[in-house]
Amino acid sequence: MRFVLDGIFRRLITTGRLTVVWPDDSRSTYGGEGGPIAAVRLRDQRTIRRLIFNPLLGAGEAYMADGLSVDEGGLYDLLDVFLVNAEDNPDSHPVMRLRLHMADICRRLFQYNPAGRSRSNVAHHYDLNGRLYSLFLDRDRQYSCAYFQHGDESLEAAQAAKKRHIAAKLCLGRPGLRVLDIGCGWGGMALTLARDFGAQVTGVTLSQEQLTEARARAAAEGLEDRVHFELLDYRSITETYDRIVSVGMFEHVGIGHYRTFFDVVGRCLKPDGVALIHAIGRSDGPGSTNPWIRKYIFPGGYSPALSEVLPVVERSGLVATDIEILRLHYAETLRHWRRRFAANRDAIAALYDDRFCRMFEFYLTGSELTFRRSGHMVWQLQLAHDQAAVPLTRDYITAIEAGKAIGETVGAGNPLRR
Repeated sequence: MRFVLDGIFRRLITTGRLTVVWPDDSRSTYGGEGGPIAAVRLRDQRTIRRLIFNPLLGAGEAYMADGLSVDEGGLYDLLDVFLVNAEDNPDSHPVMRLRLHMADICRRLFQYNPAGRSRSNVAHHYDLNGRLYSLFLDRDRQYSCAYFQHGDESLEAAQAAKKRHIAAKLCLGRPGLRVLDIGCGWGGMALTLARDFGAQVTGVTLSQEQLTEARARAAAEGLEDRVHFELLDYRSITETYDRIVSVGMFEHVGIGHYRTFFDVVGRCLKPDGVALIHAIGRSDGPGSTNPWIRKYIFPGGYSPALSEVLPVVERSGLVATDIEILRLHYAETLRHWRRRFAANRDAIAALYDDRFCRMFEFYLTGSELTFRRSGHMVWQLQLAHDQAAVPLTRDYITAIEAGKAIGETVGAGNPLRR
C-alpha cells in the first residue's frame, strides 16, 4: 500500500513541502517551491489504507486515533499543506474525487432533517458539557462568526460588534418590537436585543443544554419579562413577529427543507417586518459536507452557496433587501477559538479525554483553513415582505453601530413608502 500512497503524494504535493515518516521510520519528502512546510508520521498500515481509500474521512479518524501525528510543525501547518495542494491539484487523488462525486449525489439524503432527526443532530454537538464552550468561546458564548471591523479586535469585542451589526440590520426603530430568534444558542443575541434595544424576544432552540443556560442567564440579568426561551423546532412556530433573526442555524436546516424554512419566516414575519439570516456559505458553488465533519461534528449540516438559497427565497414571496458577504471574518474567529482551546486543553481533557481533544483540534484547525483557502464565507441576508421596510441606503447600519439613537437613523423607515 505504501507505493500507492507515495504516488498520490507525488502528484498532490507540488506547493510547499511535506515530509512523511513511514511506519518503518523511513522518510520521503514531496513538494516544490514556496508554500507551507510540515512533516507527518504515519504509524501503521491502517492509516495508510485510510488515506488511500477514504482520505477525507480517514485523515481525521487517523489523527483522533493517533495513527497520524505531526512530526514537525503543527497541525495547522500539516493541514495547510494538504489544503493548498488539494485546491491546486484536485484530480491528484482519484479515489477522493470519486467519493466527492458520490457525496454530491447523496447530499439530499445526508441532509434529510425532519424534526426528530434535527433534534438528535443538535444534541450531538450542542448538548456537550456546557463548560467546554466556556473554555474557548467568548464570555457571551457566541458560537458563530464574529465581526472584525479593524482586524485586531479581541474576540469579545468582535462578537459584540457582530451583534450590533445584526441589530442594526434589524431596524429596531422603537422599543417593544417582538423579535423571534430562531436557533438562539445560549441566549446572547436575544439578551442583547432585549437589554440594549428594548425588544421583546422569543428564542427557540432544540438543545436542552442551551435552553437551560439561556433561561438561567435571562433570570440572572432580570430580563425574564422581556426574553423567554423555548425548546421548539422552527417548523412549529405559529405566532407573528415584527422582526426575525437567525444566526448560525440555517446550516442545520438541510437543502431539502429550505422552502419550508423560508415559508416559516414569511408566515411569521409581519407585513412591515424585517428578517436577518446569518449563515456559512460557499463562494465556489454547491458542494457537499466533508464526511468527517458530517460524522463527528455536525451530522445533517451543510453550508450552502447563495445560488441554492436565493431561488428558494424568490419563490417564498420574500424580498432580499440586503446581502453582505463576510469573507475572512470566520477564519479570524476560528483562530481565536483554536488558540483558546489550546490554552485550556488540559481542562478540556479532564472533561472528556485526549481523543476528544484531538477531534476538536482537527475540527477547529480544519475549519479555519477552509475559510482561508477553500471558498467558504459567511453571508447575511436581510429579508422583508415590503421592499420599503428598510431605509434606502446602508448608511443607517454604520450610524447605529457608531452609537446614534435608533430613531435618528431608522425613523419611519423608507421615505418612499406609500
